[in-house]
Amino acid sequence: MKADPEAQRRLLDLQSVDTAIAQLAHRRRTLPEYVEIEGLATSQTALDDERATAQAEVDDLDRDIGRLDRDVEQVRARKDRDQQRLDAGGGPARELEALMHEIETLNRRQSELEDAELELLEQREHAQARLDVVRRGLAEARQRTEDAERRRDQALGDIAKDQEFRAAGRRGLAADLPADLVALYERVREQTGGFGAAALRGNRCEGCRLELSGNELTALRGAADDEVIRHDECRRILVRVAESSG
Repeated sequence: MKADPEAQRRLLDLQSVDTAIAQLAHRRRTLPEYVEIEGLATSQTALDDERATAQAEVDDLDRDIGRLDRDVEQVRARKDRDQQRLDAGGGPARELEALMHEIETLNRRQSELEDAELELLEQREHAQARLDVVRRGLAEARQRTEDAERRRDQALGDIAKDQEFRAAGRRGLAADLPADLVALYERVREQTGGFGAAALRGNRCEGCRLELSGNELTALRGAADDEVIRHDECRRILVRVAESSG
């Protein structure tokens, strides 16, 4: 294939644009925010499980405290009724003695229930403190996730604008080059992982970084300026620049 030397040199500009577009695509796929958001999602799941456990503990304690509180009220009400009957007098001595004994028993029972309730209240205070810590951690994780998602979306928007700008420039650049040269470049680029053309500087291919063999250099020196040269090793289009040998 033959192509004007200047058109061949402009392939390097096209390759530069394609490399930049590929780098933008790689950046889009590997934004650090993706890893950050994934890690925060894992943390939120763990924190949410911990919150549910802590909330269940608080709810259980509230239920037990409520039950004890009702028991205390029942004991207190029964004791008050007995005390009123005792204060009223007028009954048999044995009945009054039984009332006094029951009041003492109810006093002990009330004291036991109030002690148990106090212990549960202390447990609830600690459980609520743990729940509050988890809730704060969960809120912080959610805020950090929102911040990371905002940064991700901003980065994606910037990348999209840059991609659109470079794609527009590429279309104009490719349209100004010979169609058959661009078609060859595209085939080679697809076969070599995105690099269709490389500069030949000195004796070295800038694509694969290998030096040309003696036979390749001999063939290069004998080739016309408009001859499209391929590197035998990497098969890229070799674009001769001012620093090229021969």
